[in-house]
Amino acid sequence: MSDIVIREVAKDVWIFSRPFARLGIFPMGGRSTAIKLQQGGVWVLASTPLTQDTRNKIDELGEVKYIIGADAVHHLFLGEFKRAYPNAKLIGVEGAIGNISDKSLQFDGLWGRDPPGTNYGFEDEIKHCYFSGFRNKDVAFLHTPSKSLIEADLLLNLPANEQYSKSSSSAYGNIKPDSWIHRAIIKSTTIDAKAMRRDATTVANWDFDQIIPCHGDVIETDGNKMWRALYNAFIN
Repeated sequence: MSDIVIREVAKDVWIFSRPFARLGIFPMGGRSTAIKLQQGGVWVLASTPLTQDTRNKIDELGEVKYIIGADAVHHLFLGEFKRAYPNAKLIGVEGAIGNISDKSLQFDGLWGRDPPGTNYGFEDEIKHCYFSGFRNKDVAFLHTPSKSLIEADLLLNLPANEQYSKSSSSAYGNIKPDSWIHRAIIKSTTIDAKAMRRDATTVANWDFDQIIPCHGDVIETDGNKMWRALYNAFIN
């Protein structure tokens, strides 16, 4: 039986949640997100394997136009997505290049390399903010129609109950956005405080209620409040 949970969390916003253990030990969960764009086509943050169940649902939504790598470490499945959808634009972060084993993989855009303010074609519906001051070089995304923030390592919401709901293993750990331990993690992964203040404030000023993290349960309401609780020390 498949261990992946596929569900629609807002109109035209689908998540693909499955078990993932950091270093094979700590259950953080993994999640990809696919959005059917109003302008046509599908935008995918690709962070989990392209299983047959995953592909079937994505193909129902339409033609994949954008494959997104959310930071320097969420790159493991970009190659298989690109091979499955060769006509899609592949956009990631410059920091991922040295970590990817398949050096033939060609990116159509790279946050950190491309000039600030570069548009990739989906900005009418999805905003983006590149966190150059964060160790993993994450990008936060705002799907404006659903008021959903989508991100990888910038905010965790553990335990990863949904991601382990079809697994024989159990989710454990308690890392919430408003906890001291999560604020300590953010502090330890900040490499440029000035840049973090700029970008955390940018996201705080976005209009969102829901947060879709790669690791942990979806925050279905009060998402902006949770973001501000985590990044209080950085927000101007």
